[in-house]
Amino acid sequence: MSDPRQTAAEMLQKILIDKAFFSDIKNAADSLAGKDASFANMLVLTALRRLVFLKKVLKQYAKKKLPEKAAFAEYVLFLGLTEILFMDTPDYAIINSWVNIAKRKTDKYVAGFVNAVLRKACADREELKKHDFGEFFTSEFYRILDHAYGKKTVSKIQAASLKEPPLDITVKSSPKIWAEKLSGVLLPTGSIRLKNSGKISEIEGFESGEWWVQDAAAALPVKCLGKISGLKVLDMCAAPGGKTAQLINEGANVTSLDISESRLKKLRDNMLRLRFNEPQTICADGIEYLQNYKGEAFDIILLDAPCSATGTLRRHPEIVHIKNTTDIEKQVKLQQALLNAAANALKKDGVLLYCVCSITKAEGENQIQKFLEDNPLFKLCPLNAEDICENDNTSKIEEIFTKEGYIRTLPFHMSEYGGLDSFFIAKLRKVA
Repeated sequence: MSDPRQTAAEMLQKILIDKAFFSDIKNAADSLAGKDASFANMLVLTALRRLVFLKKVLKQYAKKKLPEKAAFAEYVLFLGLTEILFMDTPDYAIINSWVNIAKRKTDKYVAGFVNAVLRKACADREELKKHDFGEFFTSEFYRILDHAYGKKTVSKIQAASLKEPPLDITVKSSPKIWAEKLSGVLLPTGSIRLKNSGKISEIEGFESGEWWVQDAAAALPVKCLGKISGLKVLDMCAAPGGKTAQLINEGANVTSLDISESRLKKLRDNMLRLRFNEPQTICADGIEYLQNYKGEAFDIILLDAPCSATGTLRRHPEIVHIKNTTDIEKQVKLQQALLNAAANALKKDGVLLYCVCSITKAEGENQIQKFLEDNPLFKLCPLNAEDICENDNTSKIEEIFTKEGYIRTLPFHMSEYGGLDSFFIAKLRKVA
């Protein structure tokens, strides 16, 4: 039988060495028994959220970098310290388990070192906790945000990002009824928020296709479009299909485009579960498709552009440790090319809705400002609370709208409900 702790250490190593996304490697934990899988996943995610602090703690006990042959012990120690400082496991179970893993994966001398460090940390636990100031961002990531938002806002982002996010779903219809049925909370924007526990596939309504998982922030772009029944809509970068499902549910004539055939298959599978007619799907490079488009122009192009994904750091704390300014600059160039290509396939008076799950302004506010300066064919359609929720709830979401008329959600927004992923949305109209 696989050891959940060893699995967790191997996952953490893969994330930090290979810059892998947690979602891409969590199948390693999913192969474990139910509770063991949950434990391994929680262990890795907690360590990633607390890694900046854990590195400082480890430095107190390990003055020198471990030799290459003992490198695995570093991940053992990070996770052992995670259990000591942030979880309720008894000390003897922590020490014995991690020492045995170190012995298996390295040698008895390294295991002895792991034993000494963990015993000392157990003894020093309360003193160590006094020096935990809720650090989450690396110095490089902090610089990215500080430049855009300032220290006060960054501090609020950091505090909100340390908390495990809830599970949001979008329902086909009757959100009030489904919120009651699932003991969830109906958000002002129409999403239903559930406690993030148990298998998603076992929640009522999943098998019958009544809803799909979609963060409340990610559900906002389609809501900004208003009435779209019968309109011809291109959903760019569409997989795995959350926005496609929303568009179909609102009666739009949808074409879903993505560069990955495997991701489009996932989209088609999701539409099948939801009992929706399969939309037209196209596997193509978005820039080439738009530049060479010869068909009937679209009423709406929804461009959920490829981005740094830094907006999902509550769910993917590894992003803080594997993304840098170079990644952001690369995505900015791709986004510019997609935006510039979109005009060719859009009708006059058509809508280009641009969104990214990025917290960086380079991919959001600055990107659209530059596009509008370079493209006089387009004008900004300012968004407001009435566009996305009922009037009696508008005051609860005013904070997500910028003075320019964009939507910019941050992790501490709607904090009374448990926060949001970071998202940017701009609605543009082709005027000539």
